Amino acid sequence: MTPHTSVTADERTVLADLTGLLARLMEDEYGLDDLVIGPHTTFNRDLELESIDLVTLAGLLQERYGDRVNFAEFLAGMEFDEIIELTVGRLVDYVVASLKAAEAN
Repeated sequence: MTPHTSVTADERTVLADLTGLLARLMEDEYGLDDLVIGPHTTFNRDLELESIDLVTLAGLLQERYGDRVNFAEFLAGMEFDEIIELTVGRLVDYVVASLKAAEAN
């Protein structure tokens, strides 16, 4: 799906998208393809992603959603502890809010 394709801004759809992107990232980088990823999954503790993985994730999000979702800007607004505790659910909330804001404009 191209970034310009209409994407509904609901949590279930975005969670499915992010789960797919994360599964792809984990399989490509670490050979892990049997992970269970949900809203409470943390990027640091559960997935053990490093900063370079977050850069890769930013690229995947850009590829998927285009300029409507700016992951780097999202992270830049956080304290270090917040980034360490970041969950998939919090990212889902951010993506949904970003998509809804883009739809409103």
